[in-house]
Amino acid sequence: MAVDTHPRDMRLGVLAMAVTAFLWSIAGLFIKVIDWNPFAIAAARSAVSSLVILAWLKRPHLHWSPPQVGAALANTATMLLFVSANKTTTAANAILLQYIGPVFTAIIGAWILKERTHWEHWGAFAFVAVGMVLLFMDKIGGGRLLGNVLAVLSGLAFSFCFVFLRMQKDASPLESLLIAHWSTVAIGLAVALFLPAPQLTWKAAGAIAMLGLFQVGVAAILFSYAIQRVTAVSANLIAVIEPVFNPVWVFLVLGERPGVNAIIGGAIIIAAVSGASVISARRRTA
Repeated sequence: MAVDTHPRDMRLGVLAMAVTAFLWSIAGLFIKVIDWNPFAIAAARSAVSSLVILAWLKRPHLHWSPPQVGAALANTATMLLFVSANKTTTAANAILLQYIGPVFTAIIGAWILKERTHWEHWGAFAFVAVGMVLLFMDKIGGGRLLGNVLAVLSGLAFSFCFVFLRMQKDASPLESLLIAHWSTVAIGLAVALFLPAPQLTWKAAGAIAMLGLFQVGVAAILFSYAIQRVTAVSANLIAVIEPVFNPVWVFLVLGERPGVNAIIGGAIIIAAVSGASVISARRRTA
């Protein structure tokens, strides 16, 4: 499925995707500061974000088509797996392993959407891999096996979410995200009933509010706008800038200064993603 988008709309889509990735980047920090089980965190976050999306949509169009339901189920799995991974391994590992997603998206997108992957995408994949290894080289061995496996599965699920949302480019993919949050609330609460009850504190409430309102709610609206204007592979590549901002949040909040490897790795990722996006934009304009 080719993407027929006006160059201006495509540039706005790239910008929206970049802001989305920036908002996503606060997830690891706020999930870590909440002393709850991952299912309770995921359910509470989705409860807040679903209200944000519902307020934006006002009258959601739920047609329950296979792409809409498929994207919702894939996103539900992504959220539950990612929160669980952050609680069972390091935040760096969770993000690093989830972002093998672009490779999954390239394969799945070519198979289902018939979207071509060009040389700049594969070149960007190689540079992104190098950059991310440098970015988290000192921490990649510190995670737990279960959390690492969950992070990989989260990346695979999110790739399917990208592809199913791209299949809805002529409709509103935001409804899929709304359904995903409803199902996350239902599953999260059902599982949380069998786990220790979370302690409600001001710190936990504030973190949930930040996650629900901005990290997921506003980000979902921007993501829905972006995914209609860029290909699945390009969107996933732009989203890779998310882990670049994680060291920044950690430095601002916890005072942890990024090392030389992190700075070099982040620069490589930004250059690779920006270069691939510019080349793709010029090809599409031509």
